[in-house]
Amino acid sequence: MAEVDRGRDHRHRPFSGRNPLEAHRSATPLELLYDLTFVVSFGIAGNELAHYLAEGHLGTAIGGFCFAVFSVAWAWMNYSWFASAYDNDDWVFRVATMVQMVGVIVLALGIEEMFASMDRGASPDIGVMVTGYVVMRVPMVFLWVLVARHDPDRRPTARRFIWTISVAQVGWVVFTLLGLPLSIFLLVSIVLFAVETAGPVLSQRRQPTPWHAHHIAERHGLLMLITLGEGVFGTVAALNALVHTEHGWTVDAVLLAVAGVGLTFGIWWMYFAVPWGEVLERHRERAYVWSAGHLFMFAAVAATGAGLHVAAYYLERVAVLDSTATVLTVVVPISCVVLVLYVLYSIFMRHRDPFHLLLVAGTAGVLVLAVVCAAMGVSMAWCLVVLMFAPAVTVVGYETIGHRHLTEAMSRD
Repeated sequence: MAEVDRGRDHRHRPFSGRNPLEAHRSATPLELLYDLTFVVSFGIAGNELAHYLAEGHLGTAIGGFCFAVFSVAWAWMNYSWFASAYDNDDWVFRVATMVQMVGVIVLALGIEEMFASMDRGASPDIGVMVTGYVVMRVPMVFLWVLVARHDPDRRPTARRFIWTISVAQVGWVVFTLLGLPLSIFLLVSIVLFAVETAGPVLSQRRQPTPWHAHHIAERHGLLMLITLGEGVFGTVAALNALVHTEHGWTVDAVLLAVAGVGLTFGIWWMYFAVPWGEVLERHRERAYVWSAGHLFMFAAVAATGAGLHVAAYYLERVAVLDSTATVLTVVVPISCVVLVLYVLYSIFMRHRDPFHLLLVAGTAGVLVLAVVCAAMGVSMAWCLVVLMFAPAVTVVGYETIGHRHLTEAMSRD
């Protein structure tokens, strides 16, 4: 009866922790609604990355994109881990989530100006972004205060989160007001992000929160889908602009659409080939490294979509990049996606599979072939079609042999 009542009313309840072995635990409608705000953030960051890459402003493109994506993804991870352990679906948690959604939107609205100020070489204008970020993080401090009050066994854990999040937010505000030069901006950003990440490292090691393995795996998978979707959306938007000009539908436009879908589908297949929920359940002590690695995974997948957007700019003849450089805007992030995926698997499973070296070598061969084709004058669109087969190397390898290796590795644990 208590479970039925819990789903029908939303009166305030103690944040005492959920059962980490709860059956049929899945993402809630509130979490799915929360994720929609990140569609906006990843979309704007990807568009800005594509825009500055197409103009040849490499430093602005990479620096601004990393700052935007890491700040957004880190806030998402903190919320998702908290919700996995303490989401009681009362009105307090719902309102705190809504406030965080407002913060995500505010942060997203500041991304464009941050890129523009970095491109001017001036002190980065991150005032709006920091305002949104602080709005996201303050409700998390409030929620951890409630955990410290309601869950005595994990009070030290909650207090560590409270202190690290609070100190970091004060640092971000002071940092913004000082208006430091770009070089110092990058250094201080790294320090403040290190303070942010110290909370989970210090807290989860001694007194971990009661997070749910399959729920955490599903949440990361859902954000992966959102990130993949943003790449598809950005490419479609660019192609739409292309085909409705004097260029119209061309063979290259069709090939770009095919390559975009093929790459997206391949990344999806690669990522979800591993049953991450089962793996997390077996090795809870390694979960933080796995989750932190997803910061790089999300960034690489979003950058892949931005690279496809640059390819559309190239076909529209508004990019200053040549064919080879355009292909590299997709090759580099795809390389990062594959590398991060294999590193995550190796670190998490503590298993070195020689077959993986063969798959990585085959993937590298496809990536190099795409670049060589571009350098030899092959059409950029056809080079992307070649590149489309890079994820397919892992997919085919897993479906033929790799799945048995994975089963054996899991059976040895």
